[in-house]
Amino acid sequence: MLNITKTVADGIATITPEGRLDTVTAPDMEKTIKEILPGIKSLVFDLSGLEYISSAGLRVLLFAQKAMNATGDMKVINVNEAVMEIFEVTGFSDILTIG
Repeated sequence: MLNITKTVADGIATITPEGRLDTVTAPDMEKTIKEILPGIKSLVFDLSGLEYISSAGLRVLLFAQKAMNATGDMKVINVNEAVMEIFEVTGFSDILTIG
């Protein structure tokens, strides 16, 4: 299960997923991203509540990164140790701006 909280103000969007971002929940995350992309200059993912991310979840983050490369910037914050390990093993730590 994944709960997604989003806030949008002054061209900055923050998405905070809580739970597991996997094959079952990735479509919901992608839908949320697509809804807020128009007009966004900065996209922040607060992963403080993310317990697990699968390859489907990584694909959604890559989609968001590619979209934001054309219109602004994206960063990922509050990454826990388990998710950071997945980012490092897959090379996503080199692709994403993690702060």
